[in-house]
Amino acid sequence: MTKQSFLKGTLILILAGLITRFLGFVNRIVVARLMGEEGVGLYNMALPTLFLIYTLSQFGLPIAISKRVAEAEANNNTRQIKKILIISLIITGTLSIIFTIGMIISAPLIAEHFLTDKRTLYPLLAITPMVPISAIASVVRGYFQGRQNMKPQSIAQVIEQIVRISCVAFFVKLLLPYGIEFAACGAMISVIIGEFISLLFMLRMFRSYKRITVHKQFFSYLISSKDTLKSLLSIALPSTGSRLVGSVSNFLEPILVSQSLAIAGVQTVIATKQYGALTGYAIPLLFFPTFITHSLAVALLPNISEAEAKQQYRLIHYRLHQAIRISFASGAIATVILTVFAEPILQYMYGTTSASSFLIMMAPFFILLYIQFPLNATLQALDYAKPAMWNNIISTVVKFFVLIVLTTNPHFGIMGAAIAMSVGQVLGTLLHMTTLHKIINFRIPTLDTIKMILLLGLSWLASLMLKAWLPAFASNMWVFLFLLTVLFMIYILLLFVLRFITKEELRQLPLFNRFVR
Repeated sequence: MTKQSFLKGTLILILAGLITRFLGFVNRIVVARLMGEEGVGLYNMALPTLFLIYTLSQFGLPIAISKRVAEAEANNNTRQIKKILIISLIITGTLSIIFTIGMIISAPLIAEHFLTDKRTLYPLLAITPMVPISAIASVVRGYFQGRQNMKPQSIAQVIEQIVRISCVAFFVKLLLPYGIEFAACGAMISVIIGEFISLLFMLRMFRSYKRITVHKQFFSYLISSKDTLKSLLSIALPSTGSRLVGSVSNFLEPILVSQSLAIAGVQTVIATKQYGALTGYAIPLLFFPTFITHSLAVALLPNISEAEAKQQYRLIHYRLHQAIRISFASGAIATVILTVFAEPILQYMYGTTSASSFLIMMAPFFILLYIQFPLNATLQALDYAKPAMWNNIISTVVKFFVLIVLTTNPHFGIMGAAIAMSVGQVLGTLLHMTTLHKIINFRIPTLDTIKMILLLGLSWLASLMLKAWLPAFASNMWVFLFLLTVLFMIYILLLFVLRFITKEELRQLPLFNRFVR
């Protein structure tokens, strides 16, 4: 199996992430234009419940698999890798069956009493087959990540999005005449089909390498895997706690928002539309750059795990600094664009500017989210998943407190939820940085901080100048795309001038190696 370097593996994931994010936005545009804000609201109200069940059924094992496989790979221990796979498949398979049944039974209660909209019952039921599919996929994905081969999961992501976008318009249109709730079911069905085809591809890739055959001597490996189980659980339990905090947060968020807006005097239908504008339009745009930072985190975890196993502590610091630098570079341009050009982006994409106030307010704070992913991955790779979990718990509790206080106030309304989300992201990042400083004395150098401020400020200034130079961008999409192209060229130049990207790093990539000397 081909093992990639940190930057090469990251680049593969970033390219796949860019394609899947683009296709994902096309999918959201189709769904938004077919179902409107109300349909998007129903769709997004049901998804957090699914993510919660994901977390419970996967039990934090994808991260544990990636770390332990990387360590076993460093020691060339194939037998240990097989034990990891067997234990992981048994745990995730069993839990996915249990929680799928539980989700089906509890769906009416969740829809009527928690989400306060009975129509969410149908999307909740429609999405349940995703749980076992995702459980198996997570194990295979963790295996490939641990062996630092990012190609299978990258190709699988692209396949999943292509299949989803090919199906979504058909199923939404097919079911829309029966009601907006059934149209939301159609969107869910397209997700299931895409995920299933993606899983089949990864299983085929797994079998094609022929290094490990899971079914041979299955029970003998299972019996002798007690120590393997303990090593997995030492990471999986706190990782589950951390992911559970996020999933419970996502699960409770629409409930608390809808209940808080009801207290503020907002009608149910209006509340659903407002939540749809926030989570269906603004949040996906704010999270768009995370395909880069998530790719960095995925590649960083096994890389740092291997470095720790070999006691290469200087490499750990270097990789973390490198990941933060690239993460900030990817987030700074998104922050500038979403702040300065919020209205034209929303108008051209969704045909509405209803979420522009959310973008303008939240984008400057979400820049800290983009460096949070590598910080969290580093804590998990160093076996400090438990402190990471507590950081997430603290930031989530604070977020919910702010959400309830502000959203129940008619003067804030849905904007209170947006402020609370921003507070949670900022606090979570700061807590992770504090923890890493205590553990490995990590800090961002003053010079790097100055460079970050300069990059952000100069990019913002360039965007304002381009905005004044090409005022037609607001009414002509092609002018707007030209403006963004020029802005990106200026931004790339700034990245090299400020040394956010170095020649040494480019030399590590086969694509640029022949051009950089």
